[in-house]
Amino acid sequence: MDPITLFALANGAVSAVKAGCKLYKDIKGAAGDIKDVLKDLDDQFHKVYDGKGKTPPPAAIKQLNEEKEKVRDLNRRSNDTTNIYQEIGDHLGTYFDNFHKCMAVFEEEERRAKTEVYSGDASLGKRALQRVLMRKQLTQMEAELRELMVYQSPSELGALYTEVFEMMEVMGKEQKILIARQMKADQAKAIRLKKRIEKLRIEAAWGVAVIIIIFAILVIFSWLVQSRIEMYPQYGKEWLPKSEEERRREAGPHVYIGR
Repeated sequence: MDPITLFALANGAVSAVKAGCKLYKDIKGAAGDIKDVLKDLDDQFHKVYDGKGKTPPPAAIKQLNEEKEKVRDLNRRSNDTTNIYQEIGDHLGTYFDNFHKCMAVFEEEERRAKTEVYSGDASLGKRALQRVLMRKQLTQMEAELRELMVYQSPSELGALYTEVFEMMEVMGKEQKILIARQMKADQAKAIRLKKRIEKLRIEAAWGVAVIIIIFAILVIFSWLVQSRIEMYPQYGKEWLPKSEEERRREAGPHVYIGR
């Protein structure tokens, strides 16, 4: 498991929770008697301009109308709070899930650093610093979510945070054991694969060496045959020289070949 990927997933979940909480609060704030909310916006607007005898500029009128339309839209979406509540819970669970996975990976890497020789590209110091920074950021995210949902949001979101937090605490302890086992299994698999690849490389090197040797022998043999053909043409142009019997038959029965 890559802690950087897990960290990115946790960070994305936090952003989604913050956006969901803001939308939930806006909808809850606009719910109820929309007339009172719209009237309050109008009163504030006229207080700024009519009370001082100023003529409101077109940009201010446009902004007021946009705010009023936003309130109407939020009021129309008041029934969506259940879905938004569920989405916040899902994103919150995603954050804590990746938070605990990250912590489990960090602990396993720290354990390995004390007992195993590290052979990766990054230095031990760099990886240790990376763990410290990400752990600090993850903890800070947790504190921000707790502050937002428990103290700055409707009470039901605070209760949701507490419920998800307690549930994920239990699951996080279970995940820690499973992740440690998985990382050990992955490491053992990686070691076996590395040994297998090394063995294949050695076998391939021997195969190439044998081919080269065979090719060299054939070249030398071809050179010897060519030299024999040039120096002793009477033995023929084949790879294997002709025997004395073959030469006598080719020369005929009345030709004597001296030694």
